[in-house]
Amino acid sequence: MAKASGSARKGARAAGPPRAVASVKRRAKGSAPPAKAKAPTGNGAARSAPVAMKSAAKAPGKPGRLLDRRASEKTVQGGRTTVGESAVVSRGKYVYCIIESGDPLKFGPIGIGADPSDVYTVHYKNLAAVVSDAPLEVLDSTRENVLAHERVNETVMREHTVIPMSFGTIFKTREDIVELLRSAAEAFGDVLNKMQNKLEFGLKVLWDRDQAIREVESEDEDISRLKKEISGQKGPTYFARMQYGRLIDSALQSRSERYVADILDQLRDVSVASRINKPIGDKMIMNAAFLIARDHETAFDAKVKSIASRFDKLTFKYTGPWPPYNFVNIRLKLERA
Repeated sequence: MAKASGSARKGARAAGPPRAVASVKRRAKGSAPPAKAKAPTGNGAARSAPVAMKSAAKAPGKPGRLLDRRASEKTVQGGRTTVGESAVVSRGKYVYCIIESGDPLKFGPIGIGADPSDVYTVHYKNLAAVVSDAPLEVLDSTRENVLAHERVNETVMREHTVIPMSFGTIFKTREDIVELLRSAAEAFGDVLNKMQNKLEFGLKVLWDRDQAIREVESEDEDISRLKKEISGQKGPTYFARMQYGRLIDSALQSRSERYVADILDQLRDVSVASRINKPIGDKMIMNAAFLIARDHETAFDAKVKSIASRFDKLTFKYTGPWPPYNFVNIRLKLERA
């Protein structure tokens, strides 16, 4: 992404056409979704989601049977059973998300596969798993498969509150999915209630580290003096350089923390909760997810745009809306097949 001086940029919305909100970049259509649905541990949470969102559901009796990459060696040829000289590929149910619905729903041929499979719901009372038929084998996390997984979640979340499932979740039978919904009904219901009409947005903030170092050198007297001493010395400068490096790192850390604290404080009133993930690389100083009420999305957009216009030395990457990947953590104990 090219950085625009004095502003960030805004791209296309995750589901739907681009919206004209300048200076903030939101995820372009066709880009990959967040890597995980489990709430991160990162550097802590500026505002954590309610504890009730972290429910644990253990399936009593016969648990669901879930295909797992670790079990790929035990499923003969990825789930294929040899009959004579021909191979028959077993079919399973790929689960994208969990929603609340008592009526059967169909979302069309938008599922995973070279020929997109039909997506529909499997029910237990008022809970529904959004699924499609898929080969009973471990799916590779290719760009096409990951985007298909996210495409379904984006489509469903337009009209429903969703609990996103991890990529590659495949059950052997419809009955296994019904058992999952039955055994985890309380946990799913609790999370769906907490996540009702809420969306997730991601916000990454980057800076020019070299520029930040130059600013620190000019503003901090101790660092400035030490740099002059190093440049003027003719002999070994190892220890002086070590001290200089420690001072620079400390000054950059303090400066980045002030930026992050300021940004989070300004977004507090327009968000339900926030999660701080670990920054990636030297240029990123903030990697956060925000839980936003659906009817506050416009206000959140406007606030991010306003903040980006103030910090002309920073680049803002703004993505969403997503299902609440960072704010849902249901631990399901399943039998691995």
